[in-house]
Amino acid sequence: MVLSAREVLDEAVRELTPDSGGNRFVARVAEGTAPPEALAVFALEQRHIIGSDRRSFLHLADRAAAEPAVEAFFTGLAQGETLALDRLADLEAACGLDADTVRDYEPLPGCQTYPAYVSWLALNAEPVEAVIALTANFAAWGNYCAEMSRGLRRHYGFTDAACGFVDFFATPAPEVTEQALDAVQSGLDAGLRFGRRAVHHYGLLLQTYELMFWDTLAEPAAVRRPAESRRDGSRAGT
Repeated sequence: MVLSAREVLDEAVRELTPDSGGNRFVARVAEGTAPPEALAVFALEQRHIIGSDRRSFLHLADRAAAEPAVEAFFTGLAQGETLALDRLADLEAACGLDADTVRDYEPLPGCQTYPAYVSWLALNAEPVEAVIALTANFAAWGNYCAEMSRGLRRHYGFTDAACGFVDFFATPAPEVTEQALDAVQSGLDAGLRFGRRAVHHYGLLLQTYELMFWDTLAEPAAVRRPAESRRDGSRAGT
């Protein structure tokens, strides 16, 4: 049986979206027990992730140049990363981060495994299969950001501007969903029969590395990291 584009994406989201209760860090933010220093690390790591993901999406768009719907999906994602980056400065400021700390911060390996794998997908995966795996992951990421948005306002007194970064990803984007459907449908129309094993493998690894990001933030080492960056800043800048 040949599935429709909607069925392909719904199946991927259903099979790959993890249990939200397994995210220790987001649960702590929702409860107000995550230390402010760990929120700062979240913001600092995101600056590295956003830049990397944007370049990965642009590369996937280039690879899909012969498939306009797929190219449009990844071009749209890259544009979204640019918009998200514009909102990140307010989050950094709310976390008490100055320009020197942001500049000199050295990211944690556990937080950067996810964008490293997105880069791998940009080089190796069939672009349409990457569309499916990423769409499933975005569903989980959006839910995490929605929980953080509520927790940051309720327990940490963050303003709307400070929450703008997480709100951007937490807000449903019907146009992204439509672009994903168009991209998958173009693959189906071209006769591509998606390898469910490959898509599941890509999606499962994305979810695993996503959770690794959050688990790293939940560790005590993440709390110490902004202070270490400030101490090292004068040396790093010389």
